[in-house]
Amino acid sequence: MHLLVSLSSTITIAKAIQYIKGGSSKWIHETYTNLKDFAWQEGYGAFSISVSQVDKTTRYIMNQEDHHRKKTFREEFIEILKYHGIEFDERYLL
Repeated sequence: MHLLVSLSSTITIAKAIQYIKGGSSKWIHETYTNLKDFAWQEGYGAFSISVSQVDKTTRYIMNQEDHHRKKTFREEFIEILKYHGIEFDERYLL
């Protein structure tokens, strides 16, 4: 899932993810009782962008289904991590 959110300086990314996962899990379980086994994965990736990149990022999110026909999310995520010099352990990536 890709989200574009604007956070107040008083909320951490971890807290925002907790609210998003918690609220959506509750809604899914109450609305779709046949999805009783639904659960979010433990981890997440979060990246900041500048205001100048909002339109480009919005277009990317809107077209992610087509985009991921060419490159899997996993492939792209690893590419982004490497590009930005972020260390990671592939055992924890889907």
